[in-house]
Amino acid sequence: MRSHPREKTGRNDPCPCGSGKKYKHCCLVTGSASISAPEFQDTPWSRQRDASDRITADLFKLVRREFEDNLLESWADFNQTYDTEPLSKMPEEISIFNPYLLFDWDPEQRAERSGGKPKAGAVARSYMEKRAHRLSELELLLLHQAISRPVSFYEVVRCDPGCGVRLRDLLIGEETEVEEHSASLQMRPGDLAYGQIWVLPEVATLGRLAPRMIPPNNKVEIVKLRAQLRKKIANKNRELNADDLLRYTEMIRTVYLDIRDALRRPPVLQNTDGELIHFHTLTYRIGSAQLAFDALAPLAWNITKEDLLDSAELDKNGALEKVEIPWSKKGNKLHETWENTILGQLKIDGRSLVVEVNSAQRAGKVRQEIERRLGMHATLLDTKKQTPEESVKERKRLGSTAAEKEEEEGSPLDPEVMKEFAAQVQKEVEAWVHSKVPALGGRTPMQAVADPDGKEIVEALLLSWERHFEKPGSPGAFRPDIDAVRRLLGLAVNS
Repeated sequence: MRSHPREKTGRNDPCPCGSGKKYKHCCLVTGSASISAPEFQDTPWSRQRDASDRITADLFKLVRREFEDNLLESWADFNQTYDTEPLSKMPEEISIFNPYLLFDWDPEQRAERSGGKPKAGAVARSYMEKRAHRLSELELLLLHQAISRPVSFYEVVRCDPGCGVRLRDLLIGEETEVEEHSASLQMRPGDLAYGQIWVLPEVATLGRLAPRMIPPNNKVEIVKLRAQLRKKIANKNRELNADDLLRYTEMIRTVYLDIRDALRRPPVLQNTDGELIHFHTLTYRIGSAQLAFDALAPLAWNITKEDLLDSAELDKNGALEKVEIPWSKKGNKLHETWENTILGQLKIDGRSLVVEVNSAQRAGKVRQEIERRLGMHATLLDTKKQTPEESVKERKRLGSTAAEKEEEEGSPLDPEVMKEFAAQVQKEVEAWVHSKVPALGGRTPMQAVADPDGKEIVEALLLSWERHFEKPGSPGAFRPDIDAVRRLLGLAVNS
């Protein structure tokens, strides 16, 4: 059921479809055209929508009269904690919170239903006591669906944008053809959704829907939830059903809230040693370029001094002036097949040494190395620190450097070099099938596909990986062949 009746939605109000956009930028442009189209007039879908709008308007009038003082409490109950951001800072959540307020919220009802018929929440119960005798058969049916149908997680199996979708309940396996004109414009196969389906005699519709599609890689949490629910009914010797989802609706919403909050948090960026990314630039005054080079060259694992000096610059007297030393170590903590890990870059220029690393831990380690190897011949002058966000802002402010412009305008990389690079990356991608993956409980993908749940998670991870490489990259950027990984795992290849 939508948050607001269609006829009372202002141009600048949040769109009732729950997209988070203003109505004038969303369904007023896209949805309204389809609603007024002849093929959508006086249909089971339009009649259901009109009835839904009428009930929603009446329910909100009741809320304003009788429950205005309970809104903060109901928002806290929906979030299962008082320690949450106010709704005003999360306006997009209105599309999934309002149906909870209207149909589910009840301060006196147990979190877990012990069985029997589904119970209406405080608002819906009060409404039916006062208005049930005046409601049409369709309106009564919609109220029953809103109260009796479970709120679950769904996967988009097929999508016809602007018309409808086929959704599979990830917890109980049911598939339903749903007529949906607005939200279907934002959906694609593989997307996950938290919502409620109303199954009416002539049409199935989305009664409620969370505002944001959930990425495929978050299927991990939902599959784990399904396993927990199955364990709860294990002694009953049957499959999960809709009644179970109603009983454990709070448990299901907990997973939604965890996923929602994780998606709203900025990503935690880490290097391959698992350290938080925090750029450090250390500037030293050194005794001489040659002295510093001789002392620090061994920090470049498996690279000889002669190789480092190939790209060095000498002054007019033949003395070392400029040289760069990649600080590296053997192997890689995250990627077992990598021969080495680049920890930082040391740049010597006359009597200046500049060191760039991407974590506080590496900054501490390189300081110890420099002090041990150069001692009093190196004096730390400055340490500059930047978060990833600050680094991005600075790059935007300064724009492309001359070097970046030259690289952009220069000739393309050698085809043979690119071919070798692509082959190496593909090799790394395919090696993933034998790597231990935390999302798979420490199993490798090859081990995980042996059971249905593990196979489902692996397929979701591959789809998420594939989508990542859909994003525009630099010209000539290599996109790995994910279908090759599917073939190695014996999975169906996308057509």
